[in-house]
Formats: sequence, C-alpha cells, structure tokens
Amino acid sequence: MPEFQFTAIGPTGEMTSGVMEAADAEAVIALLKRRGNIPVSAGPVRAHSGLETLLRLEFGRGNRLSRSDLANMTRELSIMLGAGQDLDRALRFLVDTARSARVAGIMNDLRDAVRDGSPLATGLARHPRSFSRLYVGLVRAGEAGGQLGPTLERLAELLEKQNRMNSSIVSSLVYPALLLVAASGSIIFLLTYVLPQFVPLFQQAGAALPLATRLLIFAGDAVGHYGIWMLLLVVLVVACVFQALKRPSVRMRVDTAMLRVPVLGGLMREVMAARFTRTLGSLLINGVPLISALGITREVIGNRAGEAAIEQATRSAKGGAGLSRPLSEAKVFPTRTVYLLRLGEETASLGPLSLRAAEIHEEKSQLGLQRLVALLVPAIIIVMGGAIAFIVSALLLAMLSLNNLAT
Repeated sequence: MPEFQFTAIGPTGEMTSGVMEAADAEAVIALLKRRGNIPVSAGPVRAHSGLETLLRLEFGRGNRLSRSDLANMTRELSIMLGAGQDLDRALRFLVDTARSARVAGIMNDLRDAVRDGSPLATGLARHPRSFSRLYVGLVRAGEAGGQLGPTLERLAELLEKQNRMNSSIVSSLVYPALLLVAASGSIIFLLTYVLPQFVPLFQQAGAALPLATRLLIFAGDAVGHYGIWMLLLVVLVVACVFQALKRPSVRMRVDTAMLRVPVLGGLMREVMAARFTRTLGSLLINGVPLISALGITREVIGNRAGEAAIEQATRSAKGGAGLSRPLSEAKVFPTRTVYLLRLGEETASLGPLSLRAAEIHEEKSQLGLQRLVALLVPAIIIVMGGAIAFIVSALLLAMLSLNNLAT
C-alpha cells in the first residue's frame, strides 16, 4: 500500500507528524479522526528526482511569499487556531514545517513579533511584499474583534478562490499560446529554410516571378538577414509600451479602451467586478468600515478606470449618498454589480450581497473565458493557415511559371 505523510493535532493539543500506509489520503484523515486527532495535512510520500528538485527551486522571489504559500499558510494557521492552539505554537509549527528557508524566515519573523507583544497584523505589515493591505486589514479587524481564527479561515477561502481563478485564466490561455508559437515557428521555418532551397532555381531560370513570390522572397531575405534586429526591435517596442503605461494618463486611456473591446472587454469587466465584490464583501463581513474597505479594494482592481470609479464611490459614501449611483454613472462595472450593491445598501446587507455578486461574476468570468478561448483558437488557426497557404501557393505559382517557360 502507498505511504502518506501526515500532520495532526493530538487530543492533548500537541503537534504530531509521521508516515502511514493507507489506500488514499482520505483514509489517513479518517483514521486520524477516529484516534481523536485533528488532521492538518496528509499527502503521499514521494522522493523527488533531481529534475523535480531543480523545478522546485525559486528564482527571483527574494523575501516574498508566493500566492500558494500564502494560501497554505493562512489555511494551516486557521486550522490550528480553530483547534485551540495559541498563536505562538501555531506559528512555531509553520516554521518547523515550512517548505523553504524563505517561508521559514518570514514565519519566524512573525513569531518573534508576536512573542515581543506586538499584534499579528503589526508583524504582517513588516512584509508588504508578502502580505497586502487587504490581508493586514482583515487580520487587524479579526484581532480587534477577538475572531482571528474565523477571520483567517475566511481569508484562506478568499485566497484559494483567487488562486483558482488565476490558475483557470492561465491554463485556459496555454493552448492558444502554444498554438501561436507553433504556427509562428512553422512560418519562420518555411521562410528561412524551405524558401531558400527554391531561390537558386528561380534565379537560374531567369523567369519573371509572380508578385506573390517576389514578396515572399523579400520577406524570407528580411527574416534571414535581419531577424535578430527585428526581434530586438519588438522587445524595445514592448519595453517602451510598458514604460508608457506607467504614466497615469496613458494607463487610464488604455484601461478604459480595453473595457470597450468586444468579447475581451466584457470578460475584463466580469473579472474586475468579481475582484471588487469579493474583496469588498470579505472586508465588510469581517467588520472593516465601508470607507476603509473601499480604500483597500481599490488597490486590487488592476484597472485605472475601475479605480477611478471606486474613488468616486468612496467620496459619495463619505457624503452619505451611497456607492451604487457613482458606480452606475462610471459605466465600467456590469449592471448586475450595481443592482446588487444598491440592493445591499437598501437592505443593510451590503457584505453578504457583495459576496453573492462575486460568486455570480466568477461564474460569468469562467464562461466568458471559455468563450474567448473558443473564438481565439479558430482565429489563430485561420490566420496562420492562411499565411502558410499563401507561402505554399506563391511557391506553386513560381513553379508553374518555370513550367510555362520550359514549354
């Protein structure tokens, strides 16, 4: 039977870990519960090969937690606090079971801050690259209300949903990206390797080549002789675009225009609304005041047009006029978002209805992403197929011209 490594909290509150033979991880968890333990983690024992070890190395992160590390740490901390562990022992467990020295160092720094008498939120604020204002704000609200365990549990759910959404977007775009790379590589191969095999034949024949063939030969020469410079030019243009996007005025115009693009704009609106409502609802449910929640939410939107709309809504809320009307006037969020927020304000249930809106928008985002991929893949195939067909037809026309000359 396969072996599984587990970590659990014993009946007396001590942390235990070990290896157990079982049919699957669920059987390990069930057996631990029957013995009176609280399971924390259970997974198969695997020996990592050299390649796997290399792939697990983390480059360029510095002293920063990844999204998966942050979600796992939050989930484990919420489990142990919910099981009655004090914060110091829970953080010590995270230090002992950290998957890397980087994670262990951050957890150890948090533990030192707590042992020195500082709140957990103060220790988290020392690592702004790992813990966002949203994270610190929720933890501070949980500590103030004496609900740190439940707050961390809700925060773990929020992080896990964000990770699933991001992973879904990335995985959905992998196939179109690979298709685009393969098709581009095929065209470059035809221009730089196949076409040069025919050029000497055309030159020896001295025949007048069709315009399509002459254009093809010109393109092949350009790619063959100046391909590296073209690539450097593309990199330079991309760098200039990113530099220009750092200017607020340029970024505002670009973000506003992107929201108006057919299909893609609708998807971006749904994703932005999902982030907005999920973050706002989580903050309000955990006791963060509306004005502070809007200030934190503005930072996670990722779109300047959306940020401007939320800033206007914040000023309106400060004046007691509510936030649904300025959001409706901005016309950057879906109508459904504005309607549910207005209903939440009228019924004094803005937090729960924001979370309900987030669920709807996340589902709409998934459907929109599937629709975008369904349109993108055939479009890439058609465009690249047309380019390859043009190359092949240009060669065939040239060969026919040679045959006519010979007859």
